[in-house]
Amino acid sequence: MKNLLVPAILLLLIVGYAVAVYPQPCNDDIYCYGDILHTVTLAEPFDDRKTYVDLPLKNPRPVIKSNFQNMMANTSNNPSVDDVKRFLNENFGERGEELTSWDPVDWKPNPEFLNLIQDETLRQFGSELNALWKELGKVIKPEVRDNPDMFSLVYLPNPVILPGGRFLELYYWDTYWIIRGLIHCQMLQSVKGMLQDFLLLLDTYGYVPNGNRIYYSRTQPPFLIQMFKDYVDATGDLTFLENSLPSLEKEFDFWMSNRSVSVSSTEPNGTVQNYTLFRYINEVTGPRPESYSREYVLAETLESTQQRDDFYMNMKSGAESGWDFSSRWFPLNDSANSSLLATKTSQVIPVDLNSIIYKNAKILVDFNNLLNNTAAAQKYEETAEEIKSAINSLLWDEAAGVWFDYDLQEHVRRKQFYPSNIFPLWAGIGCNDSSIVQRVLDYIQDSQVLNWEGGIPTSLVNSSQQWDFPNAWPPLQHLFVESLDNSGYEPAKVVAFDIAQKWVSNNYLTYKRYNNTMFEKYRADLPGEPGGGGLYDVVVGFGWTNGVIIDFLQKYGQRLSSFYNDLRFIL
Repeated sequence: MKNLLVPAILLLLIVGYAVAVYPQPCNDDIYCYGDILHTVTLAEPFDDRKTYVDLPLKNPRPVIKSNFQNMMANTSNNPSVDDVKRFLNENFGERGEELTSWDPVDWKPNPEFLNLIQDETLRQFGSELNALWKELGKVIKPEVRDNPDMFSLVYLPNPVILPGGRFLELYYWDTYWIIRGLIHCQMLQSVKGMLQDFLLLLDTYGYVPNGNRIYYSRTQPPFLIQMFKDYVDATGDLTFLENSLPSLEKEFDFWMSNRSVSVSSTEPNGTVQNYTLFRYINEVTGPRPESYSREYVLAETLESTQQRDDFYMNMKSGAESGWDFSSRWFPLNDSANSSLLATKTSQVIPVDLNSIIYKNAKILVDFNNLLNNTAAAQKYEETAEEIKSAINSLLWDEAAGVWFDYDLQEHVRRKQFYPSNIFPLWAGIGCNDSSIVQRVLDYIQDSQVLNWEGGIPTSLVNSSQQWDFPNAWPPLQHLFVESLDNSGYEPAKVVAFDIAQKWVSNNYLTYKRYNNTMFEKYRADLPGEPGGGGLYDVVVGFGWTNGVIIDFLQKYGQRLSSFYNDLRFIL
């Protein structure tokens, strides 16, 4: 790795950006833009801002628009909250009525992974999590297929596992961990159906949207290729893989063409090397419909149209990252005190995104080799090596012994702690060099993030944003543990297990304290409590939380204990 490292003083210059083609904006003037959305959402008729854009229509669109105009005329264009609520009651249905419950035919009461769990309490915990799939599983009613103009929900033919709570749609990156759990629960038919749903979305839009709602004109961290790998590894279904591979390659090409940034680096020998890395950027204009009022009000405090457009773009880009929102996207000079107005997601090259895309390229190598597509396999191998070289040259920090996000505005690495700093190990970068893994372990120890009994914190900045301290998120725990465990380095594997034990204990303690409830996020500093902060209340359910725990129970079930840290006395 050392011959790939940048010198102590670097001149890094952005030399060009790929032109963003996708996603295209939503053209719906009830759910995505227009006077109705503006008036209704600014009235704040619901506790959750997402509620309005999820409501199905009760009347034909011309009738709704006429009723809206009548309301505005009768109130001199200044309707009260009660006026808006009456308009909604008369013209919109109930949130979630387009979904119906689903009893998966492949659900099993006693999947085999339970037999691997030695601790009886945790075995019962795993059994109860397996049962939750039936609560989170939904079928989209045929009315959505037959009358798509009446819904913001996009029809999908196969049943889906929802995240839970306010999220009444299939979510992109959440589903990676849901599928991990479903595979351990032997629900392979359900997994295949969800993968087919994703392929339908991909072939329809040219990318995988954040979720199957028409207002989600953005994507999320690209885990579809890895979902397919988990499914193919579990089933050996090469026919499905062969039929799906062109679509998976389309997904990869979307990120290569629309989320890449070219950066030049002056190497130690004086030569200039160009590298291609990846970032989150979404240039669709206007506020996010599901958070319209909050973003519109914030944007109105800005002085120029350009500043407002930049703010909207960076908020959408932050949502695309999955980390919505975090000090990770704030300016370097004041990340602890910055507000959402300072969000600059598009100006950050994230370690985790580039690790994901590298790993996707390596999986496409394996897929094409499985199908004897040797030329394609060689192409993806070359792409993977280029991405790996860029990650090690521009993101690896020799002094710190870890990888950092890169700031495109300041032309420096952003040296704050985030769990994502070690994710190249998860992708297979650096794992063949124990000295590199040891340096990463030293960085983790020096950061003192192992001191928290509830898991690895999302950052060390308490900004009040939900992707910051003290919150600990299931996907980050999983990828952090996998990074260390996949390194093959025994000291790292020991730390990985200890983190998994803390996380399972925290989840179980919270589960029992809150009447058998799983949450979207937790407190790293206070085991037994759900996380908080951000733009909405903590969500129960919860798909990826269940999937991560089931994966840890399957992987470490012979060693995990429900008595860790005297948990038996706390309960």
